[in-house]
Amino acid sequence: MPTRLDLSKLSLMDALDLATLIEVEAYKRYSLFAEQLGTRDVDDAGAVFESMAVNENKHGEQLTERRIALFGNAPPRVKLDDVFDVEAPYVGAPRRNMSTLKAYEVALSSEEKAFAFYDQALRYVDHPEVKALFEELREEEAEHVRMIKEIIAKLPPSAAVDLEDEDAYPGKLYPHKYGMDS
Repeated sequence: MPTRLDLSKLSLMDALDLATLIEVEAYKRYSLFAEQLGTRDVDDAGAVFESMAVNENKHGEQLTERRIALFGNAPPRVKLDDVFDVEAPYVGAPRRNMSTLKAYEVALSSEEKAFAFYDQALRYVDHPEVKALFEELREEEAEHVRMIKEIIAKLPPSAAVDLEDEDAYPGKLYPHKYGMDS
């Protein structure tokens, strides 16, 4: 379980803070990937990671609003250091010129990790409100898995092709630049 917390002792406020931090960690990781890869096209890997960052941020904001509505500005007892890679994609997942399909597969793996976390965490949770929250979050992650699988199923065959780098294949992409246009 990628958390240092004793899940059986979580209050509802702690659970909301934990869930928010999981989204924050995923948002930061996707943002980093989008920045590292950059965006060349609306459907490339960088754009996929950018859209995932937006989704994670939105979900985090919704959890924060819920937490504030229930507990006001009470200081959190859960810290980002208490979670690690619950939903965030693996640090080494992106690579330069990766295909759109591979980017969606990274996102799918992350959503599946989040589902597994909440599914496993439910075994340790006793508090009825925390249990209900984790069941809700598990179902949201299951919905995200379904959505990404649907997107992957609709991708054109070209989405599986890694983008080529002009420096890696001189002459192949721009033969006229290298006197190879025949």
